[in-house]
Amino acid sequence: MRLRFHTYDVFTSIRYAGNPLAVVSDADDLDQSRMQALAREFNLSETVFLQKPVDPRHTARVRIFTPKVELPFAGHPTIGTACHLAALAEESAPGGSGVSIVTLEETIGPVRAAVRREEEGALFAEFDAPRLPERLDLDVSTNRLAAALGLPPDAIGYAGHRVAAWSAGVPFLFVPLAGRQALREARLAPGALPELVGTDRPIGAYLFCLGEGGGGAEFDVRMLAPDKGVPEDPATGGAAAAFAGLVAAADRPIDGLHRVLIRQGEDMGRPSRILVELDMRGGALSRVRIGGHVVAVSEGMIEA
Repeated sequence: MRLRFHTYDVFTSIRYAGNPLAVVSDADDLDQSRMQALAREFNLSETVFLQKPVDPRHTARVRIFTPKVELPFAGHPTIGTACHLAALAEESAPGGSGVSIVTLEETIGPVRAAVRREEEGALFAEFDAPRLPERLDLDVSTNRLAAALGLPPDAIGYAGHRVAAWSAGVPFLFVPLAGRQALREARLAPGALPELVGTDRPIGAYLFCLGEGGGGAEFDVRMLAPDKGVPEDPATGGAAAAFAGLVAAADRPIDGLHRVLIRQGEDMGRPSRILVELDMRGGALSRVRIGGHVVAVSEGMIEA
């Protein structure tokens, strides 16, 4: 069986930057083990398999795999797949409004995304996180974590930000660092995170520091998940959704809309830009929206 695939760079408007994504079409006849094998073959942070939706009102069913595990939800596959499906719809019915609404059936539940083509031709998608972030009950030794990252203990934490686990569908360990140098120098060996938190806990370590000149609204980040087949991820939308909960809890923004820019992938040579919108109501986080650009890279056929 031969299936068509497309690849995209996500969270960037420049080809060969951002986070690569493979989207495999017409995957209804593939079982989980075969999808996992194909994801290992693509060897990208995530590979998406498109199937017919269970609800005919939705656009597609989506299965998301890293090279080692299936995920219930992830941000860059959601953004990339939404743009892929919107581009196909645009080709079949040119001359539309320029904005497409796509509903993806992910394991976490339906995710609705809006896609628009900007004046210069780039595609931009945004979606509301299907689940509000929640803090997880997890206590991690700062000294042991610092040793696992190859950093001194005083490099961890700043201005009210402390190590914490959060999830918006997929759990991550969030590690605030004192500055850009510590972020650049951090390393995480395979097996180090499971030894700290257990094998069924956070999928990766999300390291972050305050961006220079951003006034608290820009962050530089890295996401390391070597035990899930992702030594380092160029852009992690699912973690960005969970990060919104951490920002709301630690920085306590006033009611209203707040926009945060996340820069990721810089130290990998694949710079990414993730836009996060927090909607604060009554002193609590009521909505999280994730947005980013997508660039088409390749298409072809793969033997499944």
